[in-house]
Order: sequence, then C-alpha cells, then structure tokens
Amino acid sequence: MSEKDSSTKTDTSPALRGQLPQVLLATLASAVGFWAWMLIAPIQKYYSEGMNLSEGQISLMLAAPVLVGALGRIFTGALTDRMGARKMFTIVLLASVPAVMLVALAGSIKSYPLLIVAGTLLGIAGTIFAVGVPFSSAWFEPHRRGLANGIFGMGMIGTAISAFETPRLLRGFGYFGTHLFIAGLLILMAVLVWFFMRESPVWKPNKQPLIPKVLGTLKLPITWEMSFLYGIVFGGFVAFSTFLPKYLVTIYPDQVDPVGAGTRTALFAVAAVIARPIGGVLADKFGPKIIALISLAGIVSLAYAVGQQPAEGILTGITFILMASAMGLGMGAVFAWIGPSTPPEKVGAVSGVVAAAGGLGGYFPPLVMGATYHAETNSYALGLWFLVIVGTFALVVAGMLRGTKGRGGM
Repeated sequence: MSEKDSSTKTDTSPALRGQLPQVLLATLASAVGFWAWMLIAPIQKYYSEGMNLSEGQISLMLAAPVLVGALGRIFTGALTDRMGARKMFTIVLLASVPAVMLVALAGSIKSYPLLIVAGTLLGIAGTIFAVGVPFSSAWFEPHRRGLANGIFGMGMIGTAISAFETPRLLRGFGYFGTHLFIAGLLILMAVLVWFFMRESPVWKPNKQPLIPKVLGTLKLPITWEMSFLYGIVFGGFVAFSTFLPKYLVTIYPDQVDPVGAGTRTALFAVAAVIARPIGGVLADKFGPKIIALISLAGIVSLAYAVGQQPAEGILTGITFILMASAMGLGMGAVFAWIGPSTPPEKVGAVSGVVAAAGGLGGYFPPLVMGATYHAETNSYALGLWFLVIVGTFALVVAGMLRGTKGRGGM
C-alpha cells in the first residue's frame, strides 16, 4: 500500500497525530479569552447604578470592547501567520490581564472615563479568535478543516460562561475579587499554552510585512465574500446574544423576567455553539456552500417568524433555538469554506478579516433594533424585517459563489 493510500485509510497524516488535544487546548484558551472580553456586560448594572450612567453612556461602555475586539482580529490573524499561534495565544492572554485589572480599578474608583479606556483595552481579549483559526486549520488535513474550526469555534461558549458566572462571582468574591479571579485565569491559561501547545508540523511562518499582507488579503475575493456571509451568521449570533434579554422582557413583560430572559439567552448561545462544529463536519462532507445556503434560508424564515411576535411559549422558544442553530451551522460552513479556498500562508490573515467582519456585524443590529422600535405597538418588526432583507440578499450572493466540494461530492 502506498503512503498516500495509507494516509487516506487512516484519514490522519502521521505527522499530524495529536491534533485533537492541541485544538482542544486552543478552544479552552479561546473560551477564557471570550470570558474576559465579555466581562463588562454581565455586570453592567453595577456600573450604571454606581456611576449613575445614562443610556448613551451605557451603550458606549458596552461597545468599546466589541469594536476593538472585532477590528483587532485583522492584525492578530496576520501576526499569527508570522509568529505562530503559541506565541500569539500567550501574548493575547497576558496582554488582557492589565486590561482586566484596569477595569477593576475604574469600577472601584467610579471613574467612567477610565472605564472606557479600560474597556477599549479589554477588546484585546476578543482578538483571540483570530489566533486559533489558522492554528486549528494547520493541524488538520484540508478535507477536515471544517471539523477543526468547528471544534475551535466552540470556544465562544466563553460568552455564555461570562454571562452565567460573572454575576455569581460578583456576589461571592466581590467586585475586585471577581476581576482578580479572571486575571488569574488568564495567566494560568497563558502558562498552559506556553508549555503544552505546539505548532502543527506543516505550519510555516509567513515573513511578509504586516501592512502589505493585510492589504494583499483585501485583494482576495474570498476575503470579501466570506466577510459578508460571516457578518450575517456570526454577527446575527452576537447581536441576538446581546439584545435578546431586552427583547424578551420588552415583548413579553408579563411572562419573562430578567432572570428568565438570561436563561433563554444562555440556551440560545449554547445551541449556536453546539451547531457550529456540526456545520463544519457537514461542510467537510457535503461542501460548505450547501450548508451555508441551508443556514441562511433558516435564518431568513425564522427571523420572519419571530417578527410576527408569536405568543410566548414552547414554540417561540424552539423558534429562537432553531435560529441559533442555523447561525451556528453557518459559522462552521464559512470557516470550512475559507481553508480550501485560501492560500495556506494567508489563512490567518483572511480569517482575521472575516472574524472582524463578524464582530462588526454584531455591533450594528442592536442599534437598528433600538432605532426601529415602535412603542405604540410594542414591536421590533421593522428591525427583524431588516434581517430578513439582508439575509435574503446574502442567500442570493451565496448561491452565486463558487463552492468547494465536500467528500460527499457536492
């Protein structure tokens, strides 16, 4: 039997043995980074009441980490191609520690300007996603990179962990103690990465200067195509994860309290996290294009259903869970699409730009929902119709793109 045949039979190149523990370590690092990135939002009431903040000030406070975390991914992804994920994971995790402690200081002395500066720096933690995508891709064969990125993408469970655990830590350890705990967790994760993570044997550093590399990435059609699609699927996930508690309490004030809204939002996030690796696996088998089309069709139809404001109950809950699942499938499909369609030395840079587009896609929809809310009818229908229209356009665009074949021949 030839070496090629043997590799096909085992489905794993001998040089890439030990790939799963490495990707799982990256996933754990990502979850810790996402937790730190979303540290302010779960305890926003502490700041709003303690500093007597206006709605505009609260919005700015919440937006600062999101924008920096999104835009910073462009450069973090490019630097990962150049320096390697082991170094970049360590740098991002350790660089997030001062930001966390600066947030702790700002909250302790009730300084809103310092909180904005600290929150902006906290966005560094959100760039961690762009480090893990090229790392995970390099550890798996091209036909299994959807699985790799799907597994790594589960690190975004850190957003749900932050929403669930941070308020409880605040009650148990106090404000400063909570931030000290997160800072310690970041340091511990950085140590684990430094001593136990290793680069894929097939990875080679790209020494091209950073700025020309990023600009060169923008010349690739795949960058713009996947950025648009990811802005819908991941941006939709971020937007709903951010806005869903307010939406549920506003639309169903007699049936859903803030605690119940938080629980429903956590279930929404978990559904998307579970669906993401499934989307990657299905994309590997059937091709990412068909999975992306199914995802977008689901988002459009379910957004329309939500826009009808059905009565609160099990069916409404299922509708939101299905929407989250559709978004998760799309996330897995998009990154499975990037790997085979991008030169290996540019996967990190392209992934960084696409990840940034996804983050930006999650920043604007809550603003649109707030601006289009109709108080007289207590309806967000216009904002949801905007998602239906944009999603339909994305569905058409995806249908026109050239897909890559999965092992199923599609």
